[in-house]
Amino acid sequence: MGKTITFIGAGNMSRSLIAGLLQDGSTHNIRISDPNEEQLTGITANWAAINSYVNNAEAIDGADVVVLAVKPQIMQMVCEPLAEVFEAQNPLVISIAAGINLENLEKWLGDYSPAVVRCMPNTPSLVQSGMTGLFANKQVSEEQKNLAESIMRAVGSTLWLDDEGLMDTVTAVSGSGPAYFFLVMEAMQDAAQKMGLSAEDARLLVLQTAFGAAKLALESSDDASILRQRVTSKGGTTEAALKKLVDGGLPSIFEEALVAAAIRSKELSKI
Repeated sequence: MGKTITFIGAGNMSRSLIAGLLQDGSTHNIRISDPNEEQLTGITANWAAINSYVNNAEAIDGADVVVLAVKPQIMQMVCEPLAEVFEAQNPLVISIAAGINLENLEKWLGDYSPAVVRCMPNTPSLVQSGMTGLFANKQVSEEQKNLAESIMRAVGSTLWLDDEGLMDTVTAVSGSGPAYFFLVMEAMQDAAQKMGLSAEDARLLVLQTAFGAAKLALESSDDASILRQRVTSKGGTTEAALKKLVDGGLPSIFEEALVAAAIRSKELSKI
């Protein structure tokens, strides 16, 4: 039987999750709530079966799952007025707000023991190619874990964590990760243009190479280091380029960058 799933917030991630669920042939009854009626009109125009609300309490009434898809800075403001409704309904709560830890979510949801799954998706979820880290509190049943996973798998792959503290690492690696690859793409495109390629040709070469490398790595059982070695002939062009990158400290720079992102994630969770 399909569940009733309510999305609070009609932004890009909610749209992506709804699109993924419907594309998978979901039998769930899907609702969405947002104070911006224009946002809701855009969603219901695409998907007539979606029930829309401007009142969050009405949208939650009877829901099996509530997906909190609002900006982190307004999460408390959204949750606290709904505490009594959450306690009465006791749905599975899925938060996709970066940096909001379970301690705060449980406090804002009211004086009961809510079942909460904290998620960290990334922006490729917008094209159903995302990566999401998940962590559940003790109140979440196995059935609810499976349900949360099925919802997030509608936009990509998922990874369950045993320690909430690792969400900061997930944020540093995959949450912020797309930006690192975009920076590499940007740098390669700029260099290619300086070496004589047109902007259009440089873009195509870099993006398709990045896509192909990621696809090859995903579909291979070999580690990335093995795949790199296979491309690197002794005394060849790849070896010359990689020597420059390693001598320039690229591996240690990436380590420092990820550590900085994880530290900032911890800091944001305490604000």
